[in-house]
Amino acid sequence: MAHSLIPNHKEMPLMPLREVVMFPKSIVPLFVGREASIRAIEAAIDRHDRQILLVAQRDSSLSHPLDTDLFAVGTVSRILQLLRLPDGTIKVLFEGLFRARWELFSSPEEGGEENSFQLARILPLASSNSSGSETVAVIRAALEALDEYARSNKKLTPDILAAITANSDPGRLADAIIPHLKVEYLKKQEVLEAVDSAARLEMVFGMLQGEISISSMEKRIKTRVKNQMERNQREYYLNEQIKAIHKEMGREEDPLLELNELDKRLQEKNMPEDARGRALRELKKLRQIPPTSAEYTVVRNYVDWILDLPWNDLAETSIDIEKARAILNADHYGLDKPKERILEYLAVHKLAGRLKGPILCLVGPPGVGKTSLAKSVARATGREFIRLSLGGVRDEAEIRGHRRTYVGALPGKIIQSLKRVSSNNPLFCLDEIDKMSMDFRGDPSAALLEVLDPEQNNAFNDHYLDMDYDLSQVFFITTANSLHAIPLPLQDRMEIIRLPGYLETEKLHIGKDFILPKQREAHGLALRNIHLSDQAILDIIRTYTREAGVRGLEREIATLCRKIAMQVVAADDRDRRVAVGRQSLPSLLGVRKFRHGERETEPQVGVCTGLAYTELGGEILLVETALMPGTGKVQTTGKLGDVMTESAQAALSYVRSRSDVFGLRPEFHKDIDIHIHVPEGATPKDGPSAGITLTTSLVSALLGIPVRNDVAMTGEITLRGRVLPIGGLREKLLAARRGLISTVIIPKDNEKDLREVPADILKGLVILPVEHVDEVLPQALGAAPHEIFQGRENAVPLALSLKKTEAAKAKLHGHGFD
Repeated sequence: MAHSLIPNHKEMPLMPLREVVMFPKSIVPLFVGREASIRAIEAAIDRHDRQILLVAQRDSSLSHPLDTDLFAVGTVSRILQLLRLPDGTIKVLFEGLFRARWELFSSPEEGGEENSFQLARILPLASSNSSGSETVAVIRAALEALDEYARSNKKLTPDILAAITANSDPGRLADAIIPHLKVEYLKKQEVLEAVDSAARLEMVFGMLQGEISISSMEKRIKTRVKNQMERNQREYYLNEQIKAIHKEMGREEDPLLELNELDKRLQEKNMPEDARGRALRELKKLRQIPPTSAEYTVVRNYVDWILDLPWNDLAETSIDIEKARAILNADHYGLDKPKERILEYLAVHKLAGRLKGPILCLVGPPGVGKTSLAKSVARATGREFIRLSLGGVRDEAEIRGHRRTYVGALPGKIIQSLKRVSSNNPLFCLDEIDKMSMDFRGDPSAALLEVLDPEQNNAFNDHYLDMDYDLSQVFFITTANSLHAIPLPLQDRMEIIRLPGYLETEKLHIGKDFILPKQREAHGLALRNIHLSDQAILDIIRTYTREAGVRGLEREIATLCRKIAMQVVAADDRDRRVAVGRQSLPSLLGVRKFRHGERETEPQVGVCTGLAYTELGGEILLVETALMPGTGKVQTTGKLGDVMTESAQAALSYVRSRSDVFGLRPEFHKDIDIHIHVPEGATPKDGPSAGITLTTSLVSALLGIPVRNDVAMTGEITLRGRVLPIGGLREKLLAARRGLISTVIIPKDNEKDLREVPADILKGLVILPVEHVDEVLPQALGAAPHEIFQGRENAVPLALSLKKTEAAKAKLHGHGFD
């Protein structure tokens, strides 16, 4: 910068400095590379005093600064040494002499070339010295601060420190201290331009305090970093030692590497934050436990369980109703109503976009396809399939798991099953839910109340995990053979879908189109090797199986395939063709196991045909009543349950109350013993639906009138003779048709249920709805009582002493006996 007010004084070369401020009484080496600066130094060397003006640039990025780009105050310096380097630059040692203001004098070369240096006219700046207690205090403070700074700055050697502290003048002390401080050049320039020496030292003292603070902070940071590095090196050294020890002991795996792998998996796992936090706490605990400790294994297993569960991992699911219908029809023949109900359920879920709703429970006899139907639903919705059999489960911990305090504790079956799949929205089939039992260890069905409740299972708490797990995305389907063994609160949480037994025509199609191709392929037979006629399949269904499903049919067809495979191998003829007809079945399958239809060949006294509904489907039930002279005892045999025994007592009470109508003396039961037996005594039987069957059998035995062998009946009886409704009508009618029954007597209240019965079952059956036993007896006994009484006195057991009067016959007419 030019100063026109500077008087005509000494001129000398000027050299600009980048981010460097030269101070008086300081010796500084500098590397010079700019051509103009080199020429300025050469010009100064030619002078007798070798002096040059060093001025700092305002902007250090400028390569060719103008006079306006330089500060107004610089330092006149002397060149002590000069060394030329091979790259063309020079190293110069400068000694600062005094401050000076300057103005541009001239350039030795005309034309203003960029490489020309400048000559400056200088005006020395004299410092204004001040004395007093304040100046002394500043000097002492600066010296103390310098001493503290020197302890952290190793570059300040004792010799340099002694040379600096030897200055008693505040200005010179400031000029001696400032070159050793790591402050930016702009602040140093402010110190250079300060004229008052005490003020200049005070400025340096402030900078010195700042440097002390920064130096202390640097020291703390370095110490911390050093300690961390030492700790890391120590851990590395110890880990290497541990690896060597494990290797010597034959343990190739490093526990620390395993823990690091667990930590990495935990950070990448898609899971709730509360579960992640719990796992992190357990992992931290695991790092503090020796690997040889028993607790290490317990905690490690717990962390593994948390990491192996799917948590928030959901598989993509799609519900295509037509595709689902095609899959269900391809996998199962018949079962139209259950399949339609499942499709409705899927349609609702597609519209609602969520699974929250009732749990499906498929109820039906064994072998009708409940579990396979659940598999088909999983395939139709694109979900993974899990099957958990609950048969024989009697411990509540099987569902909820054991607490971790127990040795060998594990989660419950629900969590264990979810671990095997990769998503948290599978289709979960709880098979045989009616086969659970309970003991002193708890009731597993009570634990299922939370699992199968859509309002609660979003926070299912397993005892082992001890934290909530979301089951709301799981599609639960349960299966059962009967409902009476399922607790009512559990039934209330499920939507019941009944799968009835198959008709003969349905079994024929299943055997022909599904089972036979499957077994033929399983036994290595070609289509040409076996020909099974429809009549042969029907004969297998009727005389070799007795079931509602098709498992027995599949076993018999598999036996046929084995026999034929033996013949093909024995003949060494792969093209051998074996035709199987009805007549050839005994030679292949053995003697027929069942008689097609169990009705009696002719009407018999005291033998009545009833209809029962069991886990296997509908069954024909024969009730036999025998009378003997005695003292009025009533005996029931055939492994009857309490309800069925009470039905027999109700039947006897009804007959006693109507003794005058039947022509029996009032105390007839005191002279006889009554024995009621239901064949197949090894099979438990119970239920109220045999009431009218027991009554008809008893009346037949008392009156000596045979019961029609082509009539079957079902219905509960009251003491007044009313007939109450029953369940399982479809299955019972199917059993009647299979047993060659022509007439079936049912309760009047069940007449509405006939609409749900397929036409194939009703074909050939005469259905008689009744409201009272008085309507049953004329149909079952086959003739009007007044016709039976005439000429049939000898058919009535003499021990009964029956009273057959015209008055009794008249009463019979009044109660519907025409």
